[in-house]
Amino acid sequence: MPEPFRIVAVDPLPPRLKDLFVEQLPEGNIVFVCPEGPGIEGLLALAAGAQALVTRQRLITAEIIAAAGAGLRMIQVMGRLPDRVDLRAAREAGVPVAVMPHGGAIAVAEHAMALLLALARKIVPGHAGVISARFRDRGLEPARTSEWSFAFNWLGFGDMVELRGKTLGIVGMGEIGKELARRAVAFEMHVLYFDLNRLPEPYERLLGARPAALDDLLAQADAVSLHIPHTKETEHIMDARRLSLMKPTAFLINAARGGLVDETALVACLREHKIAGAGLDVFEVEPLPAGHPLLSLENVVLAPHVGGGAAGGQRLLIRQVLDNIAHVAAGAFPRNVVSETSFH
Repeated sequence: MPEPFRIVAVDPLPPRLKDLFVEQLPEGNIVFVCPEGPGIEGLLALAAGAQALVTRQRLITAEIIAAAGAGLRMIQVMGRLPDRVDLRAAREAGVPVAVMPHGGAIAVAEHAMALLLALARKIVPGHAGVISARFRDRGLEPARTSEWSFAFNWLGFGDMVELRGKTLGIVGMGEIGKELARRAVAFEMHVLYFDLNRLPEPYERLLGARPAALDDLLAQADAVSLHIPHTKETEHIMDARRLSLMKPTAFLINAARGGLVDETALVACLREHKIAGAGLDVFEVEPLPAGHPLLSLENVVLAPHVGGGAAGGQRLLIRQVLDNIAHVAAGAFPRNVVSETSFH
C-alpha cells in the first residue's frame, strides 16, 4: 500500500479545530497531524515527509519547508494573505503557496462596517423617527417632492458623519482585522492597527494600514473596532481608562467578544457623551437581559451576535482548505496560488 498523503498543520490547534479537520478529511489515503505544543523541534520532526503544510497563524519558515523535504507539494494558508509564509523559501523549494479567504472573517468584517455605518449615518434613530413621524415636532407637514423640492434631513440630524477621510483603529490584525482594513480603505478611510505581531511591511502597504501602540491608536482614531480573542489578558481591555483616551466624537465597535469591554464603564461613558456612540454585536451576558442599561441609551446600535452571518465560520474554511489539498493529492495543481512578487 502506498504511503499516505500527509497533511501537517504547523499550529498546535485547539481540540475543537483539530476535530473539525479530522471529521472532514477527504476519503482516501490521507492523514492529518498537528503539533501538541509550540516547540520548534517537535514541529520539525512532525513536518518531515509532509506533502502539505497548513498554517493558521504560525510562520512557515525556510527551516520548516526544508524539514518537510522534497515530497512537499503545497503550502496552504488559512486566510487571504500569505503573510505567514516565507515566500522566497517556498519559491526556491519549488513549492506552490495557496491562500483561502475566510468566509467567516469576511462576514464579521462586513458586520463591523455595518455597525459603523449605522452609527455614522444615524440609521437606527432615523428609522425610528420616520416610523413615529417625529417631523411633527419640527412643525413640518408632508408635501409632494420633485427633483428640486424635497424635505432634506427632515428629522434635523446635525451630527451626521462621513467615513471618508476618517481614521479607523483596528485592534487585532488577524483575518477579520485584515478584511476590515480592506473595506475601510474602500471607504477612503485611514487605517491604524494594533497587534502583538506586526505585519511585514509589504502587507501593511497592501492593506493601507499603519501600526500603532494601543493607547496612541485610541487617541487618534475616529472609530475603534475590536477583533482580538477574549482571554485572561484581554478581559476588559477597554476599561474606563482606555475609553477615556478616545475622542468625544469617536465610535466603538465590538463584533468580537463581550468580555473585551467593561460594560459598566462603557455605559457611563456613553451616558456622559464622552464618546459619540457604540455598535455592539456581543455582550458580557448573552442574550442581553431585559432592563440592561445599554437598552436605555440612544447612542448605541445593538445586534444579537450575528456577525458571523451564514458564512459557515471555521467549519467551512477547513472544508475548503481540505478540498484544495485533496485536489493536489489527486494530482492537480492547487487553487488560489500566489507568487512572491505579488506581495513585495
